[in-house]
Amino acid sequence: MGRILAIDYGTKRTGIAITDELKMIASGLTTVATEDLMSFLQTYFEDETVELVLVGEPKQKDGTHSAVEEEIKNFLTEFTDKYPDMKVIRVDERFSSKRAFQAMIDSGLKKKKRRNKALIDEISATILLQDYLYNN
Repeated sequence: MGRILAIDYGTKRTGIAITDELKMIASGLTTVATEDLMSFLQTYFEDETVELVLVGEPKQKDGTHSAVEEEIKNFLTEFTDKYPDMKVIRVDERFSSKRAFQAMIDSGLKKKKRRNKALIDEISATILLQDYLYNN
């Protein structure tokens, strides 16, 4: 059985989350420098079976795409060229960063740890994945 991997793509850092093999639990995996994302994924796919990749679709409140969308499209072109058989689904990621920050507050993290943008990206990817699991 394959896992589902979620990507919260950013211009500098990309948060990554993964499910367990039964696809019931979403867990933060890591945050990688975006320039290293493809090499990270290659290594990960060699070690783990992934059957679906979710990629966040950043939108503004009015539904229009964020500025990072062009970079995401370029990444997706490269990704699908390299992994043509991998199923990719785009998921709305509106407010995921705000929800991640609130989750950090709710869990009692101190201010210094809440400033860790890499942790926010990883939690955002986990929220994307949790939402997908809940709604599908």
